[in-house]
Amino acid sequence: MAPATGEVSPGIAAQAEQSCKNVGAILADSGSGFHKVFKTTCFLADMGDSAAFNEACAKFFPSKPARSCVAVKALPKGVLYEIEAAAER
Repeated sequence: MAPATGEVSPGIAAQAEQSCKNVGAILADSGSGFHKVFKTTCFLADMGDSAAFNEACAKFFPSKPARSCVAVKALPKGVLYEIEAAAER
């Protein structure tokens, strides 16, 4: 979801990319970065989207942190994907 507008892009690839950009902004604001992420938890509304999700996220996480990926019934605002990240400062 775009922070400024709350707009949700259509499709898993666009949503994953926007979510990763959002995580990047939070990391930067806290003095960290993608290279310091050591764990992510990803929530997918459809596990069939895994390949597209993996491709979209791979460009953002060069360190390939540990990851849990969980199928969920639904996410807020009907999004297809949500991410949680833990990083060092």
